[in-house]
Amino acid sequence: MAHQEHHLTFFRQSGWMMVAAVAGGALMSAVHIIASRMPKEQYGVFATLLQVVAQMGIPAAGLQGIFAQQAAASLNPEHERELAGMVRGVLRGTFFIWLIMAAIVFALRDRVLTGLGIANATALWLTVVIGLLALWRPLMLGVVQGRQIFLWFGWASILEGAVRFGAVFLFVGVLAAHTHLHLPQIVSGASGAMSAVLIGYVIVLVIGVWFSRDCLWGAATPMDWTAWLRRVVPLTLGLGVSLFMLGADLIFVQNFFSKEQTPYYAAAGVIGRALVYFTVPLTAVMFPKIVRSAALGEKSYALTLALGITALAGGCAAMACTVMPSLPLRIVFPKSYLPVSAPLVPWFAWCMLPLTLSNVLINSLMARSRFKAVPWLVAVAVAYAAALYFQLHVSGGSFRRVIQTLGIFNVLLLAVCAWFSFHHARSEARNSAAQLQG
Repeated sequence: MAHQEHHLTFFRQSGWMMVAAVAGGALMSAVHIIASRMPKEQYGVFATLLQVVAQMGIPAAGLQGIFAQQAAASLNPEHERELAGMVRGVLRGTFFIWLIMAAIVFALRDRVLTGLGIANATALWLTVVIGLLALWRPLMLGVVQGRQIFLWFGWASILEGAVRFGAVFLFVGVLAAHTHLHLPQIVSGASGAMSAVLIGYVIVLVIGVWFSRDCLWGAATPMDWTAWLRRVVPLTLGLGVSLFMLGADLIFVQNFFSKEQTPYYAAAGVIGRALVYFTVPLTAVMFPKIVRSAALGEKSYALTLALGITALAGGCAAMACTVMPSLPLRIVFPKSYLPVSAPLVPWFAWCMLPLTLSNVLINSLMARSRFKAVPWLVAVAVAYAAALYFQLHVSGGSFRRVIQTLGIFNVLLLAVCAWFSFHHARSEARNSAAQLQG
């Protein structure tokens, strides 16, 4: 009966998160319907800046996990005071990290603008501001996730998509049509689209702050930075690998291919990356359940359920992209994208599928604090970046070869995750049992 109740709760919460992800994802995809009507060079810049924001959030990748861990394991008032101290300390710390990142961007602004083909510097500075929210967002949402407030955790995804779509529709779809208005740069082209992204981030942050507001005032335990860093650094590196593998390719492509070509790659990438985004809700539900089960000494079936559903849903989606590669593109992008982008969609779908499974396993490893896997995960990401750079800078390459490189390293990443999740974990369990018997 307990197992049945556990399964029902998991499926109910996962079902809602799936609904929220589909709704939010549909609205996020609808953003590209409007944004792709911009001049192709502007759309290529917008798609690339979205991935830049994701990469800027890597320093905070472990924050959502660490705060989900802390919130899920907070079983008494003392733990709650420790959580409050962590929230306040990390808010200050990440602000200083952002100041350093902003200073670096400012110092290298000419090189960044030229390398990414950004004609309007306003888009770059909007991206820098979004970077601060990208550091704070996982912190606040981690508390919401750890407390298993999945209703509003899901609504955050839906509202972000709705607000982003509404703002892009207004800035890029409506106001841009009235050329006589002489609109300010902040609401035109790629800058207008990034302004919409900024507004969406603000909405999500407000939701996170509201449900974490008790951590911002009242009693708090001073933060032990040494102990905290020992936990957050491997967690950040481990979870950051997924983010890097998900979006680094587009930044490389934007740097090494002509700005007239990259929008076609970006369009196919939107479809391929959707597979990963679609399965993220399962890991969001799984993570705090594994943490709480470990804290209470209970057995959890969350990994088995999440991995099975992810494999089934991801496999079906990849098959659909293989059979009908142009269909999702027709829904989102103009017909002019189809000749170049459609042949890339099946490659993207199958090469992203191992990453969806790796994402589930990485979240499971990090939830159980199995940090021995982290150096190997990072090694895969570094090797992937080196392979991309060598291929594009030294030997040249095509879009298909870039995607194939992504697929090879995603399979390698999945193999590393599977080793540490199953074989290595069983070896540790046998060694622990042998020590107890001895």
